[in-house]
Amino acid sequence: MTPNRPLPILTPSKKRVSISSIVAPAIHFCTVSMSAFLCFLSWSDAQRCALRLGKILGLALLLGALTLPGCSLKQFAVNRMGDALAPGPSVYATDDDPELVGAALPFGLKTIESLLLQSPHHKGLLLAATSGFTQYAYAFVQTRADFVEDSDLAQATALRKQAGHLYCRALGYGMRGLEEVQPGLHTSLRSDQGAALTRFRKANVAQLYWTAVAWGAAIALNKTDTELGADLPQVEVLMRRALELDEGYDLGAIHDFFIAYEGGRPAAAGGSVERARASLGRALQLSKGRRAAPLVAFAETVAVGLQNRAEFVKLLNQALAIDVNALPEQRLANVIAQRRARWLLARHMQPGSADLACDADSSGSGARLLGG
Repeated sequence: MTPNRPLPILTPSKKRVSISSIVAPAIHFCTVSMSAFLCFLSWSDAQRCALRLGKILGLALLLGALTLPGCSLKQFAVNRMGDALAPGPSVYATDDDPELVGAALPFGLKTIESLLLQSPHHKGLLLAATSGFTQYAYAFVQTRADFVEDSDLAQATALRKQAGHLYCRALGYGMRGLEEVQPGLHTSLRSDQGAALTRFRKANVAQLYWTAVAWGAAIALNKTDTELGADLPQVEVLMRRALELDEGYDLGAIHDFFIAYEGGRPAAAGGSVERARASLGRALQLSKGRRAAPLVAFAETVAVGLQNRAEFVKLLNQALAIDVNALPEQRLANVIAQRRARWLLARHMQPGSADLACDADSSGSGARLLGG
């Protein structure tokens, strides 16, 4: 390895907000096992009669609920299902197979959207839609675009366009969720940022975080949309409020955002390598070094920006050394981050990589992630 060879180009489209965890909406199916059926057959007539009586009484209660003034059984059912689908510990997050999860997610996301048509103000469903579409766009659409760009630029361009649309969809749900707490927030963020977020508490941090991530990622992929780009200060305001309310949210995920935000912008645009490095330190401290995402984010923003080859390689190898089974709820997130780390290292090893000073891709978008 030649120590003075420049790092490979990481074009603006490749400098992404690090999505720290994949907590996909899970659908829980209720099944009757064969053992339960055999157990039923072994019951006495009296036991089976009691079970049937309980079912009849339950049905009577449901029918009675339908006749109550102003009572919507359908709405009740939708809200209960919404509660079940709202973000929380997910079997997807503990999976180690990104392809399996990526194939399953669209059905869950469309289910959430269908439920939101029936219950448009359900905060849990709005959060699930915000986080779900953001994570799907990053992990399974945008990342795929990065991986195929060298071999199929047209496909990569189409995938990035799709990811941009998904981020905007997530942003729409995110803003709706925030406005359930503070009506008119979108307008007040522009007129009075200091007072706009005073109603938000620790319980609202997840909605603040995912809305800001979706917003920032949409800006990064739609550089020609000047109206959207003008919203960048609002993104920072949302994330600063989330950080203020709960720095330890998701084992330091908020600091991942600031690694990319501070490290991906030039100093003239307000970026700071020192602040990005401090965010890396806090992210590692809060996660006890068990999350790969902050290491990868710092490597592909700050280390590349500084052309610090040694740190670039060191951080990515450090990310790859993390045991994905040490923290089951972060398994899928770590698998995805490590896959990106391997891809970055492979590009680094390619002969004839161009100098980062070119810092522009073939599409001509030359700005850094979330930067000017």
